[in-house]
Amino acid sequence: MSIDLVEDIRSVTDLKRNTREILEQIHHTGRPVVLTVNGKADAVLIDAKVYEKHLKASNLARLLVPAEEDITQKRTRPVRSFLKEFKNAHKISG
Repeated sequence: MSIDLVEDIRSVTDLKRNTREILEQIHHTGRPVVLTVNGKADAVLIDAKVYEKHLKASNLARLLVPAEEDITQKRTRPVRSFLKEFKNAHKISG
């Protein structure tokens, strides 16, 4: 996700005056808008669908951390042995 330095950095005052226009820009471009206060970045506005996508990706990455640690620590086993044990434990034939 790139940012257009001319279009995507706006002041909070500009947001107050042009809220609808800025929201339409965010929805149309899919890019976030960086809001500034006294010339310094203060907050970022992002399309809700884009935010949800990033949140899901972040949550998935967080869930994968323990698995990656298991791989690094060589706490793994072949899938065939796991499936055999799983089938036996749950009395699944096949």
